[in-house]
Amino acid sequence: MAEIILNVDVRDGVGTGGARAARRAGMVPGVLYGGDKAPVAISVNERDFRKSLYTGKLLGHLVTLKYGTESQPVIARDVQFDPVTDRPLHFDLMRVDEKQTIKIEVPVHFINQDQCEAFRQGGSLEVVRHAVEVKVRADHIPEDLIVDLSKHKMGDTIRWTDLLGTKDVEPTITDRDFVIASIKTSSAAISAAADEAHDAEVAAEVEATEQAAAEEAGEATEDTAEG
Repeated sequence: MAEIILNVDVRDGVGTGGARAARRAGMVPGVLYGGDKAPVAISVNERDFRKSLYTGKLLGHLVTLKYGTESQPVIARDVQFDPVTDRPLHFDLMRVDEKQTIKIEVPVHFINQDQCEAFRQGGSLEVVRHAVEVKVRADHIPEDLIVDLSKHKMGDTIRWTDLLGTKDVEPTITDRDFVIASIKTSSAAISAAADEAHDAEVAAEVEATEQAAAEEAGEATEDTAEG
């Protein structure tokens, strides 16, 4: 069962003028497409849309679209925002069947970084993929795919098979166990290690010099005593 319901109106006006009119009326314009049907211009109350959007369970998830007494499952594919105000400007919904297998990007979430020894050693996380495109049934889309960093160490390459939450999904990349991220020694850690090595070398040279000087002084004392 979808957790979010979008109550929509069908827009008469299409194009830029119709979208602007919808925004002036406190609505967010959108388009419903897919399912071998013609696209339909729709709009949603902006306040309600924001509430659904900020749950984090709207974009890329199965939701229920309602128009009057009719309802159908849809996937929110895209939301466009104003670059200055961050106001939602437009959205795209795709018609689906709940049991239909679809392709969709699912975000990757990294957890337990504070429990990974590599980061205490100065390591850094280099992310190759922040999201992975997968094939999954519309009613089984996971909220995210998990990387548990507590199980990794310096130099590890994290791949698809290391992810948690992949039980019901299949990656669209099937020819290899592709890379998600890696844990590498940071430039700061390398610099610190170099400084530490240099300090140790200098200390060893000083110790050797002092030891040689002490031995020299001891030999000089023996020579004086013999004389």
